[in-house]
Amino acid sequence: MVKTGLSVLLLGLSALAGAADYITNASEIVGKTNWETMETVRVTIGEQGDKLFYKPSDLRFKAGQPYKLELVNKGKKKHYFTAESFFRNIATRKVQSDKDGEIKAPYFLALEVMPKGGKLDLYFVPVTPGEYQVICTIDDHVDRGMHGTLTIEP
Repeated sequence: MVKTGLSVLLLGLSALAGAADYITNASEIVGKTNWETMETVRVTIGEQGDKLFYKPSDLRFKAGQPYKLELVNKGKKKHYFTAESFFRNIATRKVQSDKDGEIKAPYFLALEVMPKGGKLDLYFVPVTPGEYQVICTIDDHVDRGMHGTLTIEP
């Protein structure tokens, strides 16, 4: 029990130490955003034979425009949507699951989408223009095709 508690404490402290690398005024950006102008982008996650995929695998977002990114897992396996550099350059409002509720947090490293219709919605505002990578960090999923590019345009 003590070992588990210590691991959680260290993980939390390391996350706080890295928070300085994220958008520092994310709450302000999210609060001033007109969410009625939000655009929805859907990414389907899954498997086809030996291939794994994000469809589409390359996404473009405009800085300052609010988005809802729908991640839908149609496959039989769980998958991650890991895009740490991208998450460090957006202002996050929340992650929501239709079945289980929502998490309001300014910072994320990865999102895990459960199999067979699992769905997560990420509400965010892109801030820093650039090209960022997204991968699934499970086993050999990158080698089998689970990677892409997230571009924030000015």
